[in-house]
Amino acid sequence: MKIAPALAAIEFDSVPSGIFAADAVLKKSPISLLRAGTIGSGRYLLVFAGSTASVEEAAREAMYHGGNDVADSTFLPDIAPALYDGLLGERRTMGEGPILILETPTVSACLEATERALKGVPVELLELRAGDPRMAGKGLAILQGDLYDIEEAESLATAALEARGGAAKCRILSAPTKSILDEIASSTRFNQAEAIKLAGENPEG
Repeated sequence: MKIAPALAAIEFDSVPSGIFAADAVLKKSPISLLRAGTIGSGRYLLVFAGSTASVEEAAREAMYHGGNDVADSTFLPDIAPALYDGLLGERRTMGEGPILILETPTVSACLEATERALKGVPVELLELRAGDPRMAGKGLAILQGDLYDIEEAESLATAALEARGGAAKCRILSAPTKSILDEIASSTRFNQAEAIKLAGENPEG
């Protein structure tokens, strides 16, 4: 669901600076605060949405008040609706096709790279991990689609990251096993994933 046309994400290396900037932004522009709070590596993540002009103005305000404490940021003037769903924690049903696993150094980089892929080719965003403290400040996205589209999604995502001077770790599973798909569908968090029954040889002899 597309909540508003535009979105911005800003990461701060200082929690006090992040909260101060968030307060300043809300006083400056008519935007909606989607989420804000601490993430891994001692960072504070601020995500807000609204009209393109309001979000752009608010982003400038946040960057000004954050100063040298701004770790990374992104401004998406016409955001893909699926990215909103992912940010709000919605997961799509896992299919049977190839998947792309994309890991980025920051959440902002992940949002920008994932949106570039979603707008460029018909792929589904299965899961988005943004601001999870277990990820030490990294971003994670899992996409699924036909192999050709998944390969193009990887190219688009990595090109977006290279353009902003970053790098990503990504892998394509062209023919993932059912067990891996079931595990990802359950959860990509180890402590929440369901145990997979052993197949093949009986370990008890």
